[in-house]
Amino acid sequence: MAGSSTKWVELPVADGTTMRAYVARPQARPVRAGLLVFQEAFGVNVHIRDVTDRFAREGFLALAPELFHRTAPGFEGAYNNFESVMPHIRALKDADLEADVRASYSWVLENQDKAGTSVACVGFCMGGRVSFLTNSILPVKAAVSFYGGGIAPNPLGPGLLGRAGNLHAPQLLFWGGLDKHLGPEQTEAVAEALRKAGKPFVNVDFSDADHGFFCDARPNYNPAAARQAWALTNAFLNCHLGI
Repeated sequence: MAGSSTKWVELPVADGTTMRAYVARPQARPVRAGLLVFQEAFGVNVHIRDVTDRFAREGFLALAPELFHRTAPGFEGAYNNFESVMPHIRALKDADLEADVRASYSWVLENQDKAGTSVACVGFCMGGRVSFLTNSILPVKAAVSFYGGGIAPNPLGPGLLGRAGNLHAPQLLFWGGLDKHLGPEQTEAVAEALRKAGKPFVNVDFSDADHGFFCDARPNYNPAAARQAWALTNAFLNCHLGI
């Protein structure tokens, strides 16, 4: 499989801020499609950069924006210190996130290899929520959410289920059956909202996986679930992007 070339870029955002983003582009092959990769709460860290590189090797122009750029540019939190990320999560506003994803989407469109390249999005944990939000405001062709906390209402906010009717593209949702952070009342609420809105979606529950099961840097890493989720993600993207 061909490798990838990587770099950091700075993107102007509509609110006047500047956002850094990590970019990976396939080498020795044309870009098949654009992909926005949305971080966990721990930043655009080694894991997220590795995932972005993996997507580039699959042929995507993949961009991972730093969503904490207003409060902590360059932030990379420790997986065993969730308290350190909470101030940055609480500071995030949906209006700011919308500006960030629009800037990211525009950059991918402007830097693709050929006009008309389709764009999709994928996100992990906090980024899973951002992927759902992106699907509600931009004409992406597919959206993937790994254990997206905050799509359904929770103690931190009202959620995004009111946007279900606005989704532009099919949505793939991954959950861990052992995830105590996102119990069945939340995951079922997401599926029911999409069902009522008549939106196409795929709902995958790995019964023996916990929150963060895809991340090989976390104690909850589940190799079997991660391998299957990777294959399903690529099949889903290829199908709906027509590549």
